[in-house]
Order: sequence, then C-alpha cells, then structure tokens
Amino acid sequence: MGTESDQQPEAASRPVRLNTGGEGAYDPEDLVMATGADPTPERVEKARKLIEKEGKAVIERFLP
Repeated sequence: MGTESDQQPEAASRPVRLNTGGEGAYDPEDLVMATGADPTPERVEKARKLIEKEGKAVIERFLP
C-alpha cells in the first residue's frame, strides 16, 4: 500500500482543460511580447498583420 505522497491527486483538483495559447484571446501586443520584444508601434502593427494573415494560432510558434 502506498503513502499519501505517491497517490494520484483527485480528478477534482486537476484542470479540466489546459490552455496552450492560440485558443484564447490575445492582442497583437501579447504576440510581440511572446517573441521577447518590446511592443513598439511598428512591431504591434506587424503582429496585427501577421495575426490577420495566419490566424490566432500564430502565437503558438512563440510559446513554450
């Protein structure tokens, strides 16, 4: 028989769904910051265009 520390946590304490990035709402500023850059107006505009062109899942390229 195991101890409390090696037992699995109850399902109620686990997240029902994990968010990986693209399925949630984010702004072009968030995309710029996900790349590790400061959100300058030029970078934010470039990110906005990238989101329009490739869709919201584009942020997943930059997330761990």
